[in-house]
Amino acid sequence: MRFDDSAVLHRVCTERLGDKAGRQFAAMARRGFRLIPATDEAPATGLSRLGGSALLEPGTPWPVLDGVPLSAYAVLDTDALAAWLGDELPVRPGLLNFFHLDPDIPYEEYRELDVYAPEAWRVVPADPARAVETAAPEPARRYPLRLVHAVGVTMLPDCWDVEDDDIEFDGDRHWGATSLILDAMDDLNGNTAGSHCAFGWPDTSYASAVTGRDADGPAVHLLQLAEDAELGWGWGDAGTMYFTIPARAFAEGDFGEVQAIGRCC
Repeated sequence: MRFDDSAVLHRVCTERLGDKAGRQFAAMARRGFRLIPATDEAPATGLSRLGGSALLEPGTPWPVLDGVPLSAYAVLDTDALAAWLGDELPVRPGLLNFFHLDPDIPYEEYRELDVYAPEAWRVVPADPARAVETAAPEPARRYPLRLVHAVGVTMLPDCWDVEDDDIEFDGDRHWGATSLILDAMDDLNGNTAGSHCAFGWPDTSYASAVTGRDADGPAVHLLQLAEDAELGWGWGDAGTMYFTIPARAFAEGDFGEVQAIGRCC
């Protein structure tokens, strides 16, 4: 759920959920971005991009899974995003390169690879002052370059990323907090997948959570990639790819703990 105005967010939450539950839900808001194609009127946000080459420091090995190179999907320039994220960006990792296994070879040639292994995806930081354009080695798939403009928005979790302890609800009317959000937020209940987003909360239209939890709370959402015919990628029927990281690992700058989650109809 995305809002351009945080005051509207708080008003909508209290009007639909009541004062207490509304304030509890509004307190879960996070800052994030819509990633739209860059234009003269909306120039590229730093070095942020979808597709194209990776931006890696010289000598950085290209990530592979059992010798098969991953494909480069996106780069986020966190220095350019930092002003809006504020305290929600506890580290300054510079550039974040996002990779996933997607080789341009017949499936039969890599079907025995463990596509759910942590090495099947990777987020690699890079110093923007030292990073250079690095093309993917074959047989990694190469996607066309799209520079992006990051539009700052405030996001609420969708119904599936809310747990019962997060929000007060009437147990006689609702089977859980998810049920309350589905009912009361109605058209804003999170069924808004279909766009590219960074940070904040993921948008989903699937009946399952994306941001897992541990003792430190919900995972941090880094990137949402929607099916995109122009870029030439997709993950099943109306599929979406999400990259998340445990809150502790994010605070420590340990991007080795990133998880990639695919969802499709």
